[in-house]
Order: sequence, then C-alpha cells, then structure tokens
Amino acid sequence: MTTAESLTAKGAATRDRIIVAAADLVLARGARGTSLDDIRGATQTSKSQLFHYFAGGKAELIEAIAALQAERVLDAQRPHLERLDSWEAWDAWRTAVIDHYASQRHLRCPIGALTAELIASEPERATLLTAFMDRWRDFLTAGVRRMVDGGLLAAGTDPDRLSLSVFASLQGGLALMAMSDSIEPLRAALDGAMSALRAHAS
Repeated sequence: MTTAESLTAKGAATRDRIIVAAADLVLARGARGTSLDDIRGATQTSKSQLFHYFAGGKAELIEAIAALQAERVLDAQRPHLERLDSWEAWDAWRTAVIDHYASQRHLRCPIGALTAELIASEPERATLLTAFMDRWRDFLTAGVRRMVDGGLLAAGTDPDRLSLSVFASLQGGLALMAMSDSIEPLRAALDGAMSALRAHAS
C-alpha cells in the first residue's frame, strides 16, 4: 500500500498541499537545487511530517510533483487537446497552450525542465515523465489522424511523423521560452507548427 493510499482525507489534503508548494519551488530552482529543508520551510512541516507523507523521501516527492505537473499541463489544453478534428480546434489548442504558459509566474515548462534534469542525473526516475511526453504526443497524433480521416489533411499524410514535427516545434518553443524568459519563442514555434499542418491540407 502506498503512502497516499493509506491516508485519511485530512492527511491526503495535507499531502496535496505539500506537493503543490514544493512544485513551485522545484519549478523555480530545479529538483537538485531544492532541498528537503527548503520544502519544509515553504510548507511549514517538520522532518517527521514530511517523511510521514513521503516515506521515500525527496525521490517520492519529486515523482508526486511530476504527476501533478503533468496533469496541470494536460488540463490546461483540455478540451481542445482531446478533439483536434478541425482547423478551429487546432487553433484553439494553440491559443490554450500559449495562454497557459503566459499565465505562469515562471516562463518554463515544468515537465520539460524536470525531464531534462532527471534524465541527466537520475534516469531511472525519468520514466514517469518520458511516459507523459509520449502521452502528450499521442493526443496530437490522434488529432492528425482525425484530420486525415475527415479529409482535412491529404490522404498520404503520415500522422506519426507530422505529429512529431508539431510536438518537436512545441518543445523547442518551450525550451527557448525558458532561455529567453519570453513567451514569443513559443508563439513563433506554434505558428510554425500550424503552418506545417496547413501545408498538408487536402
């Protein structure tokens, strides 16, 4: 039984509060730059409390943060991400992505940042994040396939390759956004991705 599954409703709420507060710290400082003492201070929890909610220590907490941030990123793109079957839907998805990141205090993608850091330092812990990246791209692949099936994209279009192109543009835009501390690289990258999609219009 995991720690989360064994908690009372009150305990689960406390655990969630710690995850949310710690997620902001990790986004600002990185996983390696955020200590358990930093998290204890930000969440006003004792060492024993922290290990009560995260028996696996910092590693378990980082995995919980990754799961939280993954759902946040997907939730910001819903419902558009799940119904990419028209040009209007793709444009709405593009706008939702830009609006989400533009509204963040830190102009960086929490998933991309965590993935890069963990792959370099703790590759065994990056599995959850790489699986999320695959899941994110799968939504785009399904959308491209719906566009082909609906006759909006040319019949010979390869959904896997085109969705990879769109996803690579998105991730590149997010990386440059973080480096420049500006939303404009993400906006330009998604504009380019939309142009690439329309180039395959039937």
